[in-house]
Amino acid sequence: MLRGLARGWRVLATGFSFAVFGLGGVVLQLLVFPVLHLLVRQPARRVRAARGIIRRAFRLFVELMRVLGVLRYEITGLEKLARGGLLILANHPTLIDTVFLMAFVKNADCIVKSDLWHNPVTGGPVRAAGYISNAGGAELVADCIASLERGNNLIVFPEGTRTGADGVIAMKRGAANVAVRGARDITPVLIRCDPPTLGKGEKWWRVPPRRVLLRIEVQDDVAIAGLIEGSASDVLAARQVTEFLQKYFTGKCANHA
Repeated sequence: MLRGLARGWRVLATGFSFAVFGLGGVVLQLLVFPVLHLLVRQPARRVRAARGIIRRAFRLFVELMRVLGVLRYEITGLEKLARGGLLILANHPTLIDTVFLMAFVKNADCIVKSDLWHNPVTGGPVRAAGYISNAGGAELVADCIASLERGNNLIVFPEGTRTGADGVIAMKRGAANVAVRGARDITPVLIRCDPPTLGKGEKWWRVPPRRVLLRIEVQDDVAIAGLIEGSASDVLAARQVTEFLQKYFTGKCANHA
């Protein structure tokens, strides 16, 4: 009976958390960022300030979920992210991976779905923070490289979407193209969720039988030059990096299973 009550509470707490997230997005869009636009006239400074506001808002959201008993989390190697110009590549097991990384990485940039630009909750914050839209097509890689050159910490999920229910990690080549053409190193981040929740296609109210533990482990940098040695072109180099990422994250996740 106690387990049933605890699970029922987590359903309510999860719903409340997502409601707060939505309300927070509306407040940022209608109140906070319009004021920021009036106070900070220089675009680059305004974007940086907007990202700082979003990072703090996400930290509050993370702590809200922890205090309510929705989840616990552990982060190791966070000091490795206290730099600039990082290409951060992470696996993507849950819906809230992005929120966690954005909450703990300063001056973070990321690729967002074009639908979010027109979403009433997320549109304002996304535009104010100058995040990169995935509708850019051929310009997407160039936008990512430009972001790194400006000293931003670019967060990319090489899978392009959340890992499927079967747990199979399937890397796409976009992140590798950015790595080959615009970065010296990649900073891998391994994310594990136990028990699994908020996976691809999973409804938020289907909470697991016990409280979730989200583990985030920042790995050591990997030099791009060592991965593409002998490549005759950027296309072949990107293929080699994609194959490395596939083996790297599949192996890491398997070892921690």
